[in-house]
Order: sequence, then C-alpha cells, then structure tokens
Amino acid sequence: MNGADTAFVLVSAFLVMVMTPGLAFFYGGMVRVKSALNMLMMSFVSLAIVSVLWVLYGYSLAFGPDTGGVIGNLDAVGLRGISPESLTGKGGIPVFAFVLFQMMFAILTPALMSGALADRVKFGAWAVFLTLWVTVVYFPVAHWVWAEGGWLRELEVIDFAGGTAVHINAGIGALAAVLVVGKRIGFAKEPMRPHSLPLVVLGAALLWFGWFGFNAGSALAADGTAATMALNTQVATGAAMAGWLAYERLRHGAFTTLGAASGAVAGLVAITPAGASVNAMGALAIGVVAGAVCSWAVGLKYKLGFDDSLDVVGVHLVGGVIGTLLVGFLAVDGVGGLTQFGKQALGTFSVLAFSFTVSWLLAKLVQATIGFRAEADDERAGVDQAFHAETAYDFSAVGGSSARTRGGAPAPGPVASATAGHGGRDGHERNDSNETKVDA
Repeated sequence: MNGADTAFVLVSAFLVMVMTPGLAFFYGGMVRVKSALNMLMMSFVSLAIVSVLWVLYGYSLAFGPDTGGVIGNLDAVGLRGISPESLTGKGGIPVFAFVLFQMMFAILTPALMSGALADRVKFGAWAVFLTLWVTVVYFPVAHWVWAEGGWLRELEVIDFAGGTAVHINAGIGALAAVLVVGKRIGFAKEPMRPHSLPLVVLGAALLWFGWFGFNAGSALAADGTAATMALNTQVATGAAMAGWLAYERLRHGAFTTLGAASGAVAGLVAITPAGASVNAMGALAIGVVAGAVCSWAVGLKYKLGFDDSLDVVGVHLVGGVIGTLLVGFLAVDGVGGLTQFGKQALGTFSVLAFSFTVSWLLAKLVQATIGFRAEADDERAGVDQAFHAETAYDFSAVGGSSARTRGGAPAPGPVASATAGHGGRDGHERNDSNETKVDA
C-alpha cells in the first residue's frame, strides 16, 4: 500500500462529499422562500439513498467484472470478496478507498438533477426516482466510461472525471424529467427570483473547493497528473466566470453575483472531462467558451418552452458537452485531432441518447404510479410545508400569517425578496427592474 496516495484519495473523497451539501446551498439559495428546505433536502437525501445502494449493489454494477462492455456483474454485491488488504490504483491504494471515492461521485450525480425540478415535485416521488435513476442510468454509464472493459473506455473516449458519466448524464436526465413533470405554476409569468444570493455564493464556493477533490482525486495518486488537473481546474473556472460575466454585461447590462457563481460552476463542469489532457492554455480556452455559451444557453428554456428551474440543462448538460467535445481537439501529446474528436462525439451522443430515453421512461413510470408532480395547492402554498412541515425561516417575530399548516403549526408570513435586476435564474431573458418585490 502507498500511504501517500491512499491519504490523497481519502481526502479527495471527503472533498467530493462536501460538494453535495455545497450543491444544496447553491440550489437552495436560488429558489423562493417557500421551497428552500425542500431544495436542500432533494440534494441532501442523496447522501442517504445512494450510500446504501452503492454498498448493496452499485459498486458491483459500476466497477465489477465486465459483462458485455455495458455493466458489471454482481460478484461484489455487499462488497463481498473485497478485503481491507485488497489494493488498486497506480501506486497501490486500498480498494475500499476507491469504493468510497466513487461512492461520492454516485451521490452527487443524481443530486445535480434536483435543481431542474425545484418547487413542484413530491419529495417521496423524488426519492423513488432518484433510486431508480442511479440504478438504471448512472451505474451502467459509469461502467461504460471508467470500468475495465467498459465500451467507451475501450474506445479511448477521454473523460477523466465525469463530463459524460456525471454532467451530461445528469443534465439530459434532468431535461427528460422536466418534460414529464411540466412547468411550474406561473413559469415565465411570475417573478421567481433567488431568495438568498449569499447562500448561492456560499454553495458555489463549497462546490469549487470540493471540485479539486473531484478532479485531481480522479488521478488516484498524488502525482503530476493530479497537479495538472488541479491547476487546470482553477484556470478554467476563473476563465469561465469571466466569460459568463462578460456575456452577461453585454446582454443584460450588469455583472451579477448570480452570474459569477453560475459561471464558476460552468467552468468546473467543462474542465472535468478534459483537465488531465490539456495544458493551461487549453483549460483557459475551455473555460471562456463554457462561461459565455452556458450564459447564453440558460435562456433557451424560454425560447424552447421547458421549465428547467435552476438551469441544470444550461450549465451541466451544455458545459459537459463543451468540455467533452473540445478536449478532442485540445488534448496535448499528439492525442487531439479529428479522430479523437469523433470518439468524443460518439461518447457524448451515446450517453445523451441512453440517459434521455431511460430517464424519460422512469419519470413516466413514477408519474403513472405514485405521481411525480405535487398537488397544485401544495405547489402554490410551498412544498416546504407540504412535505416537510417546516420552513427555512421564522418570521413570526416580525409578524406572520395566521395560516395553519396541516399539522396545526402556524405558518410564516410572506417575505419580500430583493434580488438582482436580471431576475435570478428565471430572468436571464427578461428585463426586470431592480425593485424589491414580494416573492415568497
């Protein structure tokens, strides 16, 4: 066992774990007050569900001995046959360290999808969908990309840390679910601004911090590859933030806090598959392109008529595609070129087609059986009270509503939310004023 590499991978796993609560803050700050806790829970619950599934059968399906290039077998169900002395990786790390590290990837990926469905789905139905999705979609795609014998790995598709398996997979899966669930009540008609931009920035900062473990840790060794990936992660993220803000200033006339946070995430997404295969200039190019293009892409939902609440499609799907395709041209050491670009395109569109189709079918199944969409009254009143019997903030000290919850506890009154002039996630294509408006 290599002690230094083992410590590096374990610490990286801990950093990736921080990304899920970071994502909860990032998404939680972007929704309205009445949905804040539900949004936090939709991310946070993935830590519980996927941790259990991963040990029971997820690791075996994703990284067990290959079956036809598409799935692992069930030899490692319950992690049987793996001892604390079993080693893997470049320098010899315990298999359990690798199991833990990849578990954190599996936890984060479905949580990414939750932002697309904010404000309007039943919490129990989301938990069922998450369970089905990670089993039928994530585990097989992770095998394709990273496991020995996986067909995309055998074709030498470059995806160092998850452009296809994580971001494209989650982004297109979120789009499929959104098309089944439908639009929020009042979408594109009522203001739906972030209730707490400080929470958004906090979440983005935690994501950025944890992403070093996500990206550099994928080297599975404390070596030059990990250092290259860490450096390129920082370069691309900074460049993407600048690219997003530049586009936003030209298009909307302001440099917004939400834009800065969103641009950073777009850069983190785009460099994830590519960072170990490009130099610093390549990382800078990927970041700038991702920031500007993702800033443009978040407005497509208004033109195309789908309600991706927190722009999972515009950031994760589009950013993942950008990074996965551009590395085909920008990879160094003689790897980049048309041949590699063709491989990257094949990997991209294979995951797009598979994930969209299966995710749509799973969402349809949940909708037809237990019902995915919340009741209209619950959606209007707020899914926090409907499904959690709690609220994020207690406004009783400043005068609250006399309304009662189902359990008889007093519900808080409305809150005025002053937000940036571009209208938050749902205002990139609308010229809203900077007025303080009631938006609870």
